Amino acid sequence: MESNYMVNSDYVVVKALDNGVNISGLTRGKDTKFHHTEKLDRGEVMIAQFTEQTSAIKIKGRARVYTAHGIIEAGD
Repeated sequence: MESNYMVNSDYVVVKALDNGVNISGLTRGKDTKFHHTEKLDRGEVMIAQFTEQTSAIKIKGRARVYTAHGIIEAGD
């Protein structure tokens, strides 16, 4: 199990630029569902990981997202 876990171990860093940024993890599989939600306030940082259970991360609000592919701004 440990080796399979590491295959999908990409990380992203989310920094909230405003209060009330919502971050939601979505499941893998036939039926995609929300499995975890966090709320960040301005300046807070969350490090998230893609795993066997998490296939996508949804961000609602103004945030800066740091990935291996670059930096992305979310929100208005």
